[in-house]
Amino acid sequence: MKKVMLCVVALVTMFGTTARGQDLSGNWQGTLKVGKDLRVIFNLYKGDKDGWSAKMYSIDQTPQPIPVNSVTKQGSTVKMTVDMIGGGFEGKLSDDNKTMTGTWTQSSQPFPLTLVRATPETAWDIPTPPVADKPMAADADPSFDVATIKPNPSGGTRLQGLYPKGRHMMVVNGSLEDIVTFAYGVQVKQLVGAPGWSSNDRYDVDATPDQPGTPNLQQMRGIFRKLLADRFQLTFHHEKREMAAYVLTVGKTGQKLAPTQIQGSLPGFGASPGKGGLTIHLANGTMTDFTDFLQMLVLDKPVVDQTSITGRYDANVTFTPDQTQFGGNLPKLPTSDVPDAPDLFAAMQQQLGLKLSAEKTQVDVLVIDHVEKPSPN
Repeated sequence: MKKVMLCVVALVTMFGTTARGQDLSGNWQGTLKVGKDLRVIFNLYKGDKDGWSAKMYSIDQTPQPIPVNSVTKQGSTVKMTVDMIGGGFEGKLSDDNKTMTGTWTQSSQPFPLTLVRATPETAWDIPTPPVADKPMAADADPSFDVATIKPNPSGGTRLQGLYPKGRHMMVVNGSLEDIVTFAYGVQVKQLVGAPGWSSNDRYDVDATPDQPGTPNLQQMRGIFRKLLADRFQLTFHHEKREMAAYVLTVGKTGQKLAPTQIQGSLPGFGASPGKGGLTIHLANGTMTDFTDFLQMLVLDKPVVDQTSITGRYDANVTFTPDQTQFGGNLPKLPTSDVPDAPDLFAAMQQQLGLKLSAEKTQVDVLVIDHVEKPSPN
């Protein structure tokens, strides 16, 4: 049986519909058998407008809550959707209001799941999340204290990860192009004059900042900019050039983004199988973060933000990708009987109230004057 992974983002955005009859409040717990036993807990409580809301926990994997996007009750049928991991539960509430017998579905795979209302004696403990590291001072301009750069021998042709791990800034199977596009917030087509090896040679990087605290996104980018200058001897200049791009604006119906419920300075991105397609997720992100994510990992052209939207948001959009997206290496999606999701452009308008338009516009480009393969550790 295919293993189901419950991907977690610290996010709580919940909606409910009016519930009548039985009280659902409290913890409902059950065990998913997905190759190994995974204990899950749904904490249900009254939400806005007298509906129900919930938090989900997969306590054998993480102490962090998983967002439950909707809870509905019609008669004895209870449904919960968990968009962030492409999952959902549907079950029948027993007459004594003590069990829900039903099915957990994720990536179009159904798994039997019975949820039992917990009592003080039977309730499973929810692990306490670790204390987050203190953020780096907002006015700090960190460099790297120690950085190792090693060739990645896996033969992989795509970036496998660029993320913070504690105080370590990690790159797994990244190319020079991957590091530059992250460090400067550009798309690969905005790089001019890069040598052939800049996309083919792959590296693992582990850089530690020289100042205390966890850096925010801009500080992380600053660390990698200094690493590029010091270890790759990168120099370049900026130019404006007209090129094909995508322009992001607010649609006619207005934006439908949910203000973030996450405390912290770092955005989160992810992707998972969705209903009829693929769902990409933004957590605690600005519009600049969102356009950077789209142009770096999803789209084949630069994305220019013209929304004038400020603040941080959580968003999910489910669409059917095409061959121009994800560098032509489309994620494998499970077969499903549900209709295909719309393409990205229609999905953005329908689900987020945002419009992506392909057009020619003036775009900032980085013209590389000099770069070398990284110096030894």
